[in-house]
Amino acid sequence: MYHYYYDSPPADREAGPAAVPPPETPPPQAGGTPAAPSGPDRRRPSERGAVAVLLFLCLLLGGTALLLFFHSRPRAVTVYMPQEPSSSATAPMAAAAELERAPTGDGTVLQLQPEPQGEPLTFQEIYAEVNPTVVSIQALLPQGYSQGSGVIMSGDGYIITNAHVIAGSFQVDVSLADGRQFPAKLVGRDEATDLAVLKVEGSGLPTAVFGDSDLMEVGDTVVAIGNPMGEELRGTMTDGILSAIDRDMEVEGDWMTLLQTTAALNTGNSGGALVNDKGQVIGITNMKLVDRSFDGATIEGLGFAIPTATVKPVVDALIAQGYVSGRPTLGVTVRGLYPQEMEQFRVDHGLLVIQLEPGSDAAGKLETGDILLSANGTALSTSDDLLAIRDGLEAGDTIALEIQRDGEVLQTEIAVMERYQLDEALS
Repeated sequence: MYHYYYDSPPADREAGPAAVPPPETPPPQAGGTPAAPSGPDRRRPSERGAVAVLLFLCLLLGGTALLLFFHSRPRAVTVYMPQEPSSSATAPMAAAAELERAPTGDGTVLQLQPEPQGEPLTFQEIYAEVNPTVVSIQALLPQGYSQGSGVIMSGDGYIITNAHVIAGSFQVDVSLADGRQFPAKLVGRDEATDLAVLKVEGSGLPTAVFGDSDLMEVGDTVVAIGNPMGEELRGTMTDGILSAIDRDMEVEGDWMTLLQTTAALNTGNSGGALVNDKGQVIGITNMKLVDRSFDGATIEGLGFAIPTATVKPVVDALIAQGYVSGRPTLGVTVRGLYPQEMEQFRVDHGLLVIQLEPGSDAAGKLETGDILLSANGTALSTSDDLLAIRDGLEAGDTIALEIQRDGEVLQTEIAVMERYQLDEALS
């Protein structure tokens, strides 16, 4: 269960891309640790408008309410993972171990098939082919449960779903369209891409055909198949088009490049299939926009899916080793200083530490409110300066930092970690 807070602008997430420059006239500080002031919309003109001023992302299922606030906007922005709480959770459940892990490294990989020639399938034909490969997932949590969807990728029981569907669970049960039920083990999960792989003990299971999302174009017909509202409406198919591709979205510092679709998605669709008109799965559904304002405005037809071009390398890595490696992280979130803050702290450069990840080496050596002056001898003015140094290092390397804390200049070193190590520590 997670509660995320996204302050933008000007906060720079350590895992994000380029820094967002501060506004020219931020509000004055009242003392203490500076807060991130409001600022103008820095988005490209084509991405402004109704979507930007309304509610941002809604990660469906698994987990509890997620709150994001756009301080530069008049409306509160709420991103949530709705779950259906269960009153049957007991104390022994709350003390149960984490979800059992499945063995890795058996050589299974996700195959992306070329698009077949010929006429498109009818909706009925698509449903008949794909629905049997979409499963219902129920994940038991210490204080309840969450429900979602998954897609069978192999006849021996590998299933792809969203990481947020099974986050924090200690037991996961999978139900097939034909009524069969299986307990599932966790092969691996990747928070950065919101993907997870489960394994059930079966043979000859119906398997989905996965296509290449890179072949899709805006305007292509797609359908979404999943379980909105959990078991109540399982096996629901909705249709639409691809309304955008390569749509960059940020949630809690993680940038996801997603497919955007008009096919209706609802609570329970997370982890389900986005399918092209040839019956190939070209995305794993995971988000939608929802308006939580009080003026009666609504948002319709804005759903998102993880493209198979992203799914394949992540799933292959999870099956091979249980995690995705090669993502160095410091576990610290920073932003640039405003002119008033530079005057207040009597510095002409630096980065303000606004968040530290539990389990990181930085969490034991830095404090929120610290000013990072330099890293490995390089002066720091934007988060890009720090990211450039981090990206040239590997897990286990260290970064020498010069920091200012309460007016005193200190020296310390923090170790670079693998992103998956922090994810595991937080689970």
